[in-house]
Amino acid sequence: MAASLLVGSGLSALSLGAGSAQAATPAADTGRASAAAAKATDDLNGDGYADLVVGAPGGTVSGKAKAGYVVVTYGSKDGLDPAKKKVISRSTSGVPGAATAKQEFGRHFTKADLDQDGYTDLVIGTGVVGGGSVILWDSESGPSGAAAVNTFGFAPQAGDFDGDGTTDLALFDLVGSHGDDPVEQKSRLWKGPIARTGTPAATLDFMDASQWWSYDSDERPNPVCREKPETCVDGPLSVKGPVIPQAVGDINGDGRADIAVNDYTGDGGWTNSILYGSPTGFKRGDAVGGKGAVGVGDVNGDHYDDLVAGESYHGKVAVAFGSADGLKADAVQEFDQDLPGVPGAEEEGDGFGSAVSVGDVTGDGYADIALGVTGEDVKTVGDAGAVVLVHGSANGVTGTGAQAFHQDTAGVPGVAEADDQFGAAAALLDVTGDGHRDLAVSSTRENAQAGAVWSLRGSATGLTATNSVAFGPKDVGAPDTAAVFGSTLR
Repeated sequence: MAASLLVGSGLSALSLGAGSAQAATPAADTGRASAAAAKATDDLNGDGYADLVVGAPGGTVSGKAKAGYVVVTYGSKDGLDPAKKKVISRSTSGVPGAATAKQEFGRHFTKADLDQDGYTDLVIGTGVVGGGSVILWDSESGPSGAAAVNTFGFAPQAGDFDGDGTTDLALFDLVGSHGDDPVEQKSRLWKGPIARTGTPAATLDFMDASQWWSYDSDERPNPVCREKPETCVDGPLSVKGPVIPQAVGDINGDGRADIAVNDYTGDGGWTNSILYGSPTGFKRGDAVGGKGAVGVGDVNGDHYDDLVAGESYHGKVAVAFGSADGLKADAVQEFDQDLPGVPGAEEEGDGFGSAVSVGDVTGDGYADIALGVTGEDVKTVGDAGAVVLVHGSANGVTGTGAQAFHQDTAGVPGVAEADDQFGAAAALLDVTGDGHRDLAVSSTRENAQAGAVWSLRGSATGLTATNSVAFGPKDVGAPDTAAVFGSTLR
C-alpha cells in the first residue's frame, strides 16, 4: 500500500473542551432496555452512518514508545474518508491521564450510548495491568468530554446485561500472570446510565449468587463492598480468570446481553464460555472452541444470536447456535476452507478464522461471517493474508456465494507482500448507511508494522472491491513507526 504524509508525535489536535470530567475511582452503575437496543449503534456523531474506530496500541505519542492511540474515521454515503477523522491519545487535550510508554492505549475499546443522550460513547482501554480506561462522551461534533476509569482497562464490554433498558458496562483488569489454576480477575459490572463524571447508577455483583461456589467464603459480598466497591477486589465483584472478553450479543433471546469470552481452564488450557446476563450478575455457561477470535450474530435468522469460534477449534471454525436455553450443545456446525464454494483450500498454517466478525452484509436477515486468513499465501507470496466472507442461511453457514479478498484482488489498494498477514482484524459495520454491512480489515504488519486498514463496500450480493479505500497512520496524521495500526477494529 502506498504510504501518505503527515507524522505527528503529540496527538493533541483534538480538544474535548472545558466540559471534560475525571472520575477518580469506579463507583456504581445502571441498566438498559432490550439487548438489541443495548448493542453499540456504531454511529458516534449521530449522522446515520456507522463510524469505524481503529486501535494503534504501538504508536509513539509525545515521545513515549507504545503509548498508543485510536482513530475515529467517520462514515458517510461515500464511505470512509481518512481526512474525516479524530485522533485520540492520552496526550489529547481533555483526555484524562498522560501518554505512558508501553501502556498501549487503544489496545481495547467498546462503543455504546452510556449516558442516554442519543450519541454513542467510546470507552478506550489499555494493554497493561491496572492501566485503566477513558470514557469519551460523544456528540454531533465529536467527543465533548471525558472521564477516567481507574484500574479497569482490559477489553471493556457494553450492553444491557440486566435487561432494564439502559446500557451497562462490564469492566475487567488484565491478569498479569497465572499458573495451573484459574485465578481471581478484578472485574466490575456498572449499571447504566453512567453519569458524565464516570459514575454508574450502581455497582452490581459481577457474578450471580449461583456462581459463588467457586469462591472462598470470605470472598462473598458484604455491605462495605457495595458501598465502597473500589475497596473490594474479590468475591462476586470479580470473575475466575483469566477471561478474555470477545463479543456481546443475546444468545438466549431473553432481552439481556451476554458476553462471549475466552476462558482459562488451568494447566495451560483454554475454552470458550458465555457470561449470560441477568438482573443479579452473570451466569457462566459452556461454549465451543478454545483461545482465539470469537464473534456473535444471528447466522440462521432464528432471532437468537449464535457464537462463531475462530481457528482455534481443532483447526476449524465452529458455529454454535443459540436458543432460549442458551447455546445448543448438539447444534454445532464446523467448517474450514474446504467448505464447498469457499475460495482456496484448507492448508496448514493458513489461520482460517484468525479474525472473526459477524453481521448482515447482504440484507437478507441472516448474519454473514468475515474470517481473517492471515497465513494465506497469494500465488507465491507467503503469508500475504486474505479475508473470506461466508454467508448465513436458515440452515447455518453456507459456502454458496463465498468470497475472498487480498491485496492482489482487482480493486483492492496495495500489493500482496510476504508476511503482511492481511486479515489480522475485521469488522462488519454499515459505514455507507445503505443497509448493508461494509467490511473493515487490517494488516498490522504493513509498512514495517506501521499497519493499515482497508474498507470494502457491502451490497445485496456480498462485498465488492469497487470504491474500496485503504489508509494507514500517515493518512490520518498520526505516528506510524511500529504503530500496529488496525490491531483492533470496531
